[in-house]
Amino acid sequence: MYADVALEDPPISALTCFRRSAFLLPAHVNMALPIPLLAVRGSDGTSLLSGPPSCEQHSSFQRDSRSSRCVSFSRDGTLFGWCNGLNVSVVKSSDGAVVSTLDLPKTSLLEMSPLNKVLATWQPYSKPKDSAQGEANLQLWDLQSGELIKALYQKKLESWCPSWSEDEKLSVRSVNNELHFYENNDFNVIANKLHMQKVSDFALSPGGQPSKVAVYVPGSKGAPSFVRLYQYPVLGGPTAALANKSFFKADRVSMLWNQKGSAVLVTSSTEVDKSGASYYGEQNLHFLSASGETALVQLQKNGPIYDVVWSPGSSEFCVVYGFMPAKATVYSLKCEPLFDFGTGPRNAAYYSPQGHILVLAGFGNLQGQMEVWDAKKYKQVSKPQAPDATHFSWCPDGEHVVTATCSPRLRVSNGFKVWHYTGSVLHRQDTPAGAELWEVRWQPFPEGSFPARTIRYQAAPSELGSTQATPRQAYRPPALRHLPVTPSSKLHEDELPQNLRPGEKSLSKAALKNQKKRENKKAAKQEAKPEPEPPSDSAPISNSQSEPSSGDPETDKKMKNVKKKLKAIEELKDLQASGKVLQKNQLEKLQKEDQLLKELEELQIGQ
Repeated sequence: MYADVALEDPPISALTCFRRSAFLLPAHVNMALPIPLLAVRGSDGTSLLSGPPSCEQHSSFQRDSRSSRCVSFSRDGTLFGWCNGLNVSVVKSSDGAVVSTLDLPKTSLLEMSPLNKVLATWQPYSKPKDSAQGEANLQLWDLQSGELIKALYQKKLESWCPSWSEDEKLSVRSVNNELHFYENNDFNVIANKLHMQKVSDFALSPGGQPSKVAVYVPGSKGAPSFVRLYQYPVLGGPTAALANKSFFKADRVSMLWNQKGSAVLVTSSTEVDKSGASYYGEQNLHFLSASGETALVQLQKNGPIYDVVWSPGSSEFCVVYGFMPAKATVYSLKCEPLFDFGTGPRNAAYYSPQGHILVLAGFGNLQGQMEVWDAKKYKQVSKPQAPDATHFSWCPDGEHVVTATCSPRLRVSNGFKVWHYTGSVLHRQDTPAGAELWEVRWQPFPEGSFPARTIRYQAAPSELGSTQATPRQAYRPPALRHLPVTPSSKLHEDELPQNLRPGEKSLSKAALKNQKKRENKKAAKQEAKPEPEPPSDSAPISNSQSEPSSGDPETDKKMKNVKKKLKAIEELKDLQASGKVLQKNQLEKLQKEDQLLKELEELQIGQ
């Protein structure tokens, strides 16, 4: 795949070895793989870059210097469209040949149907003074001929585009709190309707026929909210629903199908947490299966749900949740935890397209730390850091990712980086001063275009190096800076990863909780013990017997106590040398060593 793509002025051997090593497939396989494109949209125009690792300008695409409002690839990646404020253009990704050009200067969003038959464009709804109805702002076009199929009214930006099944035999859109179904792209005839009071949101399943749809109806007047699954065309009757899950505490929901269309995850959220425990409101995660099974996913830590993502294999999902430092856990289709990644500064999760790698990241108000994990063996591959990143996405090849700092989220230090998953930065592009980067987007490919490769733990060679997260020193007040540096205590002890998969000799949740309580209690006792007892003092060994006696029992008792304290100080020194964080009372004991030595010397002299 990368045999004919070179970095600028590469070292003689390093990158050549990288391309020919086990990081890539054999040369005869590489030649058959396509090179993904990267679309870049900013204040200085729209361009297509020929994918990793070099990311050079795509030779067949003429860069548009006008600012674009939106860009979009077709679902199979063969077409690329954008709107530059004058017209909407759609070209072939491979050679830049023009497919369609439409005079739509106000277009803000565009989307192509799965089989590239229909182009949907949307512009903000407006109502001229001389018009009672206003302009139809959602327009559906025949992508090949450029003819208008249907013009519709869509005032809200949410769910503006019709949802298509993968074979385009069915499409759905929400109209006045009910769902309208269309068949075979005939938008002049409503083939079916789902009549239900106040349908607020819906999600059409991916995959082939039969198509399924999840609908959400918010609660009112003491009645609970609920999500129901239907299989088209059976939409009416008391037994029509495949599954039903009702719940309270929901102002809004987000619904996420797995790729097979066999199950959906529903994240319910409230704007305000009435208990006052969270500023972000309250969230819960619900599971619904097309076979009728429903469950509330039991999360192992209180706090917000930051991200939920399905594995491409549709057999498991990952949840990032809990007050910081957040937990991340992989669950099975039975909603049983399989692996707990412990706690860390993270608020997002991203599976590779092949499902063999999972990235846990902390973006936004966090420092951009990324944890790259082998999703099968649950081993950490790398831990790079991308400060100020506002965007992350996987390249379809499953080998590279892109991180970007985009406006308007951040208006300074705009630019993007292309990484190998082992933590090496392969390409970096900074936006010039005065310009802004608005969006970067990978060209998608059909499933199976890039086979999963063997995961490597050695960093890929790169001229730009890697940006592994480096530990930072804690702030020290000026009054303490002349003193020796001692390990500082943490506000939160990080929880370590643990395998929860059945058959791996894992403990139950209650047993784990009890075990942790016992360990914490034992540690607290050891750290709070005023004078740790030496192991040799547990039995009447001949220490005191072999030592010469002063003849005064009171003096002997004082000497024994002083020696016991000195031995405890030696043990504390050993703990400190091994990296153990000492408590305040333990540090005070260390400072008394000189005083105790002097006291022992005086007692021995007075014998």
